[in-house]
Amino acid sequence: MNVRRSAAALAAVAVIGTAAPAVAAPASSPSPSPSTAIPSGLYGSTDPKYDGVWRQSLALLAQHTAGVRPAAKAVDWLAGQQCANGAFGAFRAAPARPCDAKDAPVTVDTNSTAAAVQALAALGGHDAATGRAVSWLKSVQNKDGGWGYAAGGASDANSTSVVIGALTAVGEKPTAVLKDGKSPYDALLKLALPCSDDGAFAYQPDKKGKLAANADATAAGVVGALGQGMVARAAGKAGGAARCTDSAKPTPEQAAANGASYLAQAVAKDGYLTSVLPGATSQPDYGNTADAVVALAAQGGAAQAQKPLQWLEKHSEAWAKESGPAAYAQLVFAAHATGTDPRDFGGMDLVKALNATGPAPQAVAAKPAEHSDKKTGSGFGTWWFVGVCLVAGIGAGFLLSGRKKRHQP
Repeated sequence: MNVRRSAAALAAVAVIGTAAPAVAAPASSPSPSPSTAIPSGLYGSTDPKYDGVWRQSLALLAQHTAGVRPAAKAVDWLAGQQCANGAFGAFRAAPARPCDAKDAPVTVDTNSTAAAVQALAALGGHDAATGRAVSWLKSVQNKDGGWGYAAGGASDANSTSVVIGALTAVGEKPTAVLKDGKSPYDALLKLALPCSDDGAFAYQPDKKGKLAANADATAAGVVGALGQGMVARAAGKAGGAARCTDSAKPTPEQAAANGASYLAQAVAKDGYLTSVLPGATSQPDYGNTADAVVALAAQGGAAQAQKPLQWLEKHSEAWAKESGPAAYAQLVFAAHATGTDPRDFGGMDLVKALNATGPAPQAVAAKPAEHSDKKTGSGFGTWWFVGVCLVAGIGAGFLLSGRKKRHQP
């Protein structure tokens, strides 16, 4: 589930023909002056061509999670992006036109569709839309049980995981969503590496069929293997520290523990994950680190995610401000998974900052006077309780777990 590479990088991937990994579309766009006019209901100020639906879905889901009732036109914009077949693409500049228009067809994808499902399911009142979207996702499920970014593309850990989050969000059991007898978990287990390779998940096999550890895919795979989505719950006290254990017949839960063990080792020294783009030196990867916090908390509890969480609290403000709504949303998800107050995330009010990137919300839960979630490690803290009470009062429905996307093989 993630905000990661720039839209320029995604465009390059499409041009080169490389399979596009995914659980989170880009948080930032390279275009300070977008060529496309920004719709009034859309969050973010950069060109939405490659990430409009993704960033809107994350923004609305994060707002709901923090007790915010989004602006009606923001929700309407997202719902209006759906194609007649139920799928979503990255961006429809002319929603009134059919997606299959011959002169300007819309390219739909599993990640945008699954993210939109998680957001609309959480907000409530969109059963027909989410039902059509899930039906489309099922129609493009691969024979190995998983999904690729594009319909028919080779299954990858990120796309499969974000779809699992969508299925869970609408109350479906991923184990029951089968293609040729294979479930999404079967696809994930095929991408899980043994402990000799640190128990990580691969994004997808390379051209020679080999698997390589990938931190982004691992964060996505852990959450997906646990049957959760972008808004993941922290494991109970019994979760404990993750250990890598090989098995002749590994379960999704064991694969998740193995993946969490890999992530814990990866952040043990500095508290963050790194990324290296062509021609650049290694640098902190804020989006993947936020995803790792969610994965570690979901598998082993909030205590297991404290080091990367604390690093994000100290260092992520400039990144989030530059990257926009999807980045703020990822940090809200990290806060939620660890029982951290998103209105005081290292001194940053993530909710206020996220709300400021788009149309003013209809209602915002008041900041709680007292917060003690970090001490208890609870994934459902005081701020969450206040949000739930507000949502219940306005009839917006209640939260169903959801997850993300990064295009980095």
